Amino acid sequence: MATNWTPDSWQTREARHLPGYDDAAALEQVQQTLRRFPPLVFAGEARALKADLAEVAHGRGFLLQGGDCAESFAEFHPDNIRDTFRVLLQMAVALTFASKQPVVKVGRMAGQFAKPRSAPTESQGGVELPSYLGDIVNGIEFEPAARRHDPERMLRAYSQAAATLNLLRAFAGGGYANLRQVHRWTLEHIARSPWAARFAETADRIGEALDFMAACGVDPETVPQLQGTSFYTSHEALLLQYEQALTRQDSLTGDWYDCSAHMLWIGDRTRFEGSAHVEFLRGVGNPLGMKCGPSLQPDALLRLLDTLNPAREAGRMTLITRFGHDKVEAGLPPLVRAVQREGHPVVWSCDPMHGNVVKSESGFKTRPFDRILAEVRGFFAVHRAEGTHAGGIHVEMTGQDVTECVGGAVAITDEALADRYHTHCDPRLNAAQSLELAFLIAEMLNLEAGERDRRAA
Repeated sequence: MATNWTPDSWQTREARHLPGYDDAAALEQVQQTLRRFPPLVFAGEARALKADLAEVAHGRGFLLQGGDCAESFAEFHPDNIRDTFRVLLQMAVALTFASKQPVVKVGRMAGQFAKPRSAPTESQGGVELPSYLGDIVNGIEFEPAARRHDPERMLRAYSQAAATLNLLRAFAGGGYANLRQVHRWTLEHIARSPWAARFAETADRIGEALDFMAACGVDPETVPQLQGTSFYTSHEALLLQYEQALTRQDSLTGDWYDCSAHMLWIGDRTRFEGSAHVEFLRGVGNPLGMKCGPSLQPDALLRLLDTLNPAREAGRMTLITRFGHDKVEAGLPPLVRAVQREGHPVVWSCDPMHGNVVKSESGFKTRPFDRILAEVRGFFAVHRAEGTHAGGIHVEMTGQDVTECVGGAVAITDEALADRYHTHCDPRLNAAQSLELAFLIAEMLNLEAGERDRRAA
């Protein structure tokens, strides 16, 4: 248990990117209500994820983390949850089958409602209003009433997160994730992608393997690992008033856990030393992620790791690197070498999205697929060169047929961005692009495995 820590000790530290609520009494009432609500996740589930991530940290698995850039109240629908879950299952199957490694599945779901912004206000037509900070804080509509920081929105976010988790648990354990259903996971709008045929081939081979097991007397229907899957949730722990209200002390261990999600991460803008966000997360027992960008120096990273994981517990820390396609091969090695030198057990995961945002000629913010892929390749190249494990991928994606990132085998053009550009914040990979990326990563994992075998020989 962290020393000199309480769930509210973050309030003595510098807090950036938090809303300014104008009604302190209303905020306190909402927090009291949240404290009386049931936890969204349980400490034992968070410990199970930590154990799975410990295997990844030791080079015996891969982390697949993906979902919406920012969940919204308006787009909340069971079909959207199902379709994103379905694509993550497809990606995991492609990665598992090709790499022969277990894949830990973590959604950016059931809590990814808050977003940091580069400025506290924005102007349109000479009118200045507070920036949109995510649906848990205010509305995206450019109107004074919508942009007010409203604590009541936390209650709606909790309700939506609870409903999302209920559906995800049903899908993961209620038969939808059964490998016998693998052919049914392909979304109709993926069919035009050449990678859909590749997935169908994989599904056929999985079916043949299950038939072979049955013929040998091993009934796949009685093997729990084939009937369902473990699926975890995560989000950026940005709105600390919400996170604190959902923090509970585990009755079994006495440790504190943030029960809003299984895994929480600290963003690139809030991971500075002495920040309120670092202070809060150092005291909870959940597995943690931390975004690592070009501004992070090796010595600062080591000090943060000592603060967040002083016991050097495997599975506790995932370092999510976000450099940009043209900076990763120069910027990542110093961090990898420093962490290796000091013996910190971490999962290295690649976020190829945030460093590769461009403004298209048509005026839309987009992410070119070739740059995303280039950063992933650079990430794998660095770890091959350093002899470390490229352990994960962190992507903003959706199961919807959106046109937000240009390129990929489906060849979304600049002109096509306006067709289905639906994101509330940053551009996401659509289902076809996500599956394509998974197969390309699987090929890189095979190269990594070959390097390990050669070194072992």
